[in-house]
Amino acid sequence: MKFNPDADLDTSGVEDTRGSGGGGRSGLPTGMIPVGGGIGGIILLVVILLLSGGLPGGGGSDQPATQNTSSGSLSNCKKGSDLQSNSDCRFVFYQNSIQSFWATELPRRGKKYTPAAMRVFDGSVNTGCGPATSAVGPFYCPPDKRVYLDIGFFQTLQTDLGARGGEFAEAYVVAHEYGHHIQNLYGILDRIKTRNGPTSDSVRSELQADCLAGVWTNHATTVPNKSGQPLITDLTQDDIARGLDAAASVGDDRIQQKTQGQVTPESFSHGTAAQRMKWFQAGMDSGDMTACDTWSARTL
Repeated sequence: MKFNPDADLDTSGVEDTRGSGGGGRSGLPTGMIPVGGGIGGIILLVVILLLSGGLPGGGGSDQPATQNTSSGSLSNCKKGSDLQSNSDCRFVFYQNSIQSFWATELPRRGKKYTPAAMRVFDGSVNTGCGPATSAVGPFYCPPDKRVYLDIGFFQTLQTDLGARGGEFAEAYVVAHEYGHHIQNLYGILDRIKTRNGPTSDSVRSELQADCLAGVWTNHATTVPNKSGQPLITDLTQDDIARGLDAAASVGDDRIQQKTQGQVTPESFSHGTAAQRMKWFQAGMDSGDMTACDTWSARTL
C-alpha cells in the first residue's frame, strides 16, 4: 500500500485523545451493540478479554505484529511526508480517503453526505452511546456519528485472532466502520430488530458494512484530497489478500472456534469468515453500493 507523500492531509475530522485518560470504566452498554456494532464478534470478544485478560491461542501471523507506539499526535499529520516521522499518520490517510470517497459518491446518488469524525483513543472513552473500553474493538456510534478506534486493536487482530495484518488490513477495518455511518445516513441501522442468528438483521448489517468497505477499496487509488492529488497511489494483490484475511479473521465462526472450541450459529451477530470475505469481495469487484443489498439477499 503506497501513500502520496505530497498529499495534503485534513485532520479536522480526526480526534486523537490518546493519553488523555479517556472516559468510563465499563464496556459499552448492551444497547450499543446492535446499532453499529464493531468489527468483530463484539459480545464474545468483550467477555473473553474482560474475564480472561486476552484471547487464548493466538499465532497465525506470518509477519511481526504491527508496532502501534505513537510517535506523535495525529493533529500533526499535515502532509503525506509526515508519515516518515509519524507512522500513525497512515490512519489520517485512511480516514481522509474513505470520507472523500463517500462525500462525492452519495451526492452523486442524490443523498447528502454528513461527515463523521474518527476518534482515536486508548484505554477508555466516553461516547454518545455510553462509556467504552478498548476491549470493545473499533466501533461506530450512531448518536454522535463517530468512528471510535483504539490502534492497539490491530495487534490483537494479529496476535490473538490470527490475521496476517498490514496497512490494508487496518484500512479495511476503518472502512467497515464508516460503512456503518453510511447505513446510518440511509436509516438502515434502524432496521436492526433481530440481533443473533445466521440470517439476523445484525448479520445482514455487518455484511453490508463489509461490502461498503469493498466499494471504497475499488476506488481507493483514485480518491483525491482537496487539492486534487490522489491520497493512496497503489494497492497490491498482497494488500487485497490481507484485507480479505482480516475480514475472515473476525468471522463469528472463527472467533467462536478459537474462544469456545465450537461454533454456535444461533449466536452469530457478524457473519462467518466466508460470508465476510464474500461481501467484501462483492463490493471490491463492483465498486457499486447497489451490489451491497444484503437485506434482500436470500443467500448470505
